[in-house]
Formats: sequence, structure tokens, C-alpha cells
Amino acid sequence: MRAAVMQQLGQPLRIERLPDPTPGPGELVVRVGRCGICGSDLHMTEDPAYGKGPGTVLGHEFAGEVVALGRGTDGIGLGDLVSVIPLASCGQCAACLAGEPAWCAGFGLQGGGYAEYAVTRPNQCVRLPKTASLADGAIIEPLAVALHGVNMSGLQPGDRVLILGAGPIGLAVAFWARRRGASAVVLQDIATHQRERALAMGATDFVADRDDPVGAAARALGAADIVFECVGRPGLIAQAVRQVRNRGTILLLGLCTQPDTFNSFAMLSKEVRLITSAFFTRQEYEAALDALDAGAVEPRLLVTGTIALEDTPARFEALRHRTDDCKVLIAP
Repeated sequence: MRAAVMQQLGQPLRIERLPDPTPGPGELVVRVGRCGICGSDLHMTEDPAYGKGPGTVLGHEFAGEVVALGRGTDGIGLGDLVSVIPLASCGQCAACLAGEPAWCAGFGLQGGGYAEYAVTRPNQCVRLPKTASLADGAIIEPLAVALHGVNMSGLQPGDRVLILGAGPIGLAVAFWARRRGASAVVLQDIATHQRERALAMGATDFVADRDDPVGAAARALGAADIVFECVGRPGLIAQAVRQVRNRGTILLLGLCTQPDTFNSFAMLSKEVRLITSAFFTRQEYEAALDALDAGAVEPRLLVTGTIALEDTPARFEALRHRTDDCKVLIAP
């Protein structure tokens, strides 16, 4: 099979021929139909903190057709169209049975979507209804990540929400926040590329002011009940402390592998709740699919392009720089 394979940190991916995968006991093979390029994939090829190296096939946002089954793969059939939950787990422990695969003792991150075929397990597969396309199946993961963050934040109807970062996760948070009844949702970024998409997905306003980000958000919203940090850059926790109301909530969704500092006294004096959010539950993954199945069009606005597998290395490098793209899908 063909795959886009990581070479070294800081080097472009390369299209290579790899052996076709064979499923072992409890495994199945998916012919990848669509796979999203995630910002964390870009980080994995730049930052040693992620532990990825030569020979890695990235891609954790994918959907496709089941084409081979190993022994003991009950509940999934050949030809099923599935979205793959990229949280590898045993499927049998208490955490897995509760829909919490991220806390399974055997937890690991599933990759492999930048290829024609990928191996996974039945407990990680969610069948796609006839109303959902393979492209829909590839955007469920970022929607579930955002939904988990919204759930963790304790958002209530009428809350005023500020979102830092207009990437796919920030945009998906805007969608869920409005769906959950937030009275105002302001999306803040350093550029205006995603302004129209943000407003179409649920944001009530969009601000971009590099010189005075705190003042710009205050003029648009006032002090936020909840600030979602969806960038993962040092300095943004400190900024969020200034932007949230007394006894408000800061929810961290951005992945920052660098040390960060903030004034704990400023946070303490406002009695701010600081919450971190990672991964999602199976129930949240299915809820994201249910929203698409019910006809929600906003999440589909995330997709700005679909490319062939052979075009992946060049497009991957282009996405290291800010462009008009949001979510690019690979069609192996």
C-alpha cells in the first residue's frame, strides 16, 4: 500500500510503499476513505515531546470501509463504513465499558490514516449512518474533542464565551457553545482568515487585534464567563486570566509542550477555575455523529479541501504556515 511516512523531525513526509496490513486476532483492516490533517500532526513532526520518529504513519481523524477481519471481531462486518475512534484501548475493562477509553490501562493513540489501509479494533469503530459521508466520519474526532471541552467547562445557557484561536477546535467549540445556549460567543485570533467561517459556525462576533487583544475582547464581550484556550501557546493562560470574570472558568484545549508562566495571585484573587480537557468519551464521539446525522451543516464548513494521498507531503508543509485552509482531508 501507499502511505505518507514521517522521515525525521523537521523534514517533509514522503510517499512510500509499505506492506499491506493483515489483521491479527481482535483486529480489522479499514480501507481509508478520508483522513483529516490535524494541527497536532504538524506538531508531531516538529516537536520531540510527542515521541514520533522515522517510519511513523500519522493520521488519527479517519473513516473508511472495513475490508478484512481477524478472529474475534464480533459486531463489525465486511463492507461496513466506519469512523475510527483514535483512542486505542482493550474494550473490556471498566473504563472502556463506561465509554472512557482514554483511561484504559492499555491506552494509546491510533494513527495510520495517512495511508490506503489502517489496522484498528472493533471497539474503536462507529458505524456511519446512510446520512453521513466518509468526509463526515473524518471530522467527528475534532468535533468530539471540542464537545468534551464544552462539557468539562460546565457551560450553562446564557453564558458569555470567549474562544482563543480560530482553528478547527476553536470553531467547533463555537458550534457547540451556541448549540448549548451560550448568549454570546466571541472568537479571537491574531488574523481574520476564519472570520466568516466562525460567524457561520455559531460565533456572534470575531475579533483580531494583535496590539490590544484584551481590550478588543472586552469591547466585544465584556468579561467572559468561560474562556476556551484553543491555541496552546505560552502566555495565553495569563491573557485568559485577564479576560475571564471573577469566579469564571478557563478551559484549556490547546496543546502546549513548552513551559508556561502566569501570575497565580491574579488568578487566585479572581477565584478562577482552571480546567484541562483532553480526548473525549465514546458517548461524545457518538453525539458528534448524531449532530451530523440530524442535519447540522455548520461542522461541515470546517472542510476546506480534499487532496490525493500523493499530494499530502506538499500540502502538509504548506499548512505549517497560516493560510485560508481550515480542515484539509486526504482521500487515499
